[in-house]
Amino acid sequence: MPLVNVMVNQRAYTIACDEGEEGHLRELAAHVDGKVKGLLESVGQVGEQRLLLMTALLIAEDYFDSVAILERRTQEIEDLAGTRDEMKTRIARSEDRAALELEQAAKRVGDIAARLSGA
Repeated sequence: MPLVNVMVNQRAYTIACDEGEEGHLRELAAHVDGKVKGLLESVGQVGEQRLLLMTALLIAEDYFDSVAILERRTQEIEDLAGTRDEMKTRIARSEDRAALELEQAAKRVGDIAARLSGA
C-alpha cells in the first residue's frame, strides 16, 4: 500500500492509499488545503483543530448542496421522461384517430364514386 505525503495548512501528512490512487489523494488534499486557506483569510488562525473542523463542515455543505442539485436534476429528468411518454401516447392516439377518419373519408369517397358511376 503506497504512502503519500500531502500538505494541508503548511503541515505535512503521510497517508496510505490504494495503488494508483496517489494522484487522486493529492488532488483531494489540495482541495482541502484550498478550503483551509480560504477560511484562514476570512476568520484568521483559530487553532488547527477548529480550522480543520470548519473546513470539513464547508466541504460537507458543498457535498450536500451537490447532492440536492443532483436530486433536483434527477427529478427533472424523470418528469421529462414522463412527459415524453405522455406525448408519445397522445401522438399514437392522434395517429389512430387520423387513420380512422381517413378510412371513413375514403369510404365516403368510394360511396360517392359508386353512386356517380351508377347514375
